[in-house]
Amino acid sequence: MMRGVHGNPEKYESVWNENPAGYTSGDLAVKDEHGYISILGRADDVLSVAGHRIGSADVEDALVSHPAVAEAAVIGIPDPLKGEAIIAHVILRRGYEDQVGRGLRASITEHVRHQLGPIGSPQEIRVVESLPKTRSGKIMRRVLRAQAMGQDPGDLTTLEG
Repeated sequence: MMRGVHGNPEKYESVWNENPAGYTSGDLAVKDEHGYISILGRADDVLSVAGHRIGSADVEDALVSHPAVAEAAVIGIPDPLKGEAIIAHVILRRGYEDQVGRGLRASITEHVRHQLGPIGSPQEIRVVESLPKTRSGKIMRRVLRAQAMGQDPGDLTTLEG
């Protein structure tokens, strides 16, 4: 167990004081009726679309439940009307590549709309070959966000080879 947060003792105190029952990690999880725990994602990893808070994990789960989508990552980019617009990056399953120009994006968007409602629908779906990941497999959304906004993605030394 750590004894503190280097250079930020107030942050360390808040980790313990936020939840009197124990340590608050900032991760969300659910425990099912069999006692299995499923990690849902970060509590602070939410998108704010037209005044609604939507978990990026929820949108990604809806995307990968479409038969054509093997893997997905979503980011929010500033939007003057909605606050944030959802941009989805998806890797397709084999056999769906030739359907991209034939309504596949619309099919995926409609699927997400059916799963989450109109507010959770991506404004744009980008079909990609791969997603930037750390060596441990965590998707680096900050890199996707920087690319989408034409900014410097910063240090990429932790990216998977």
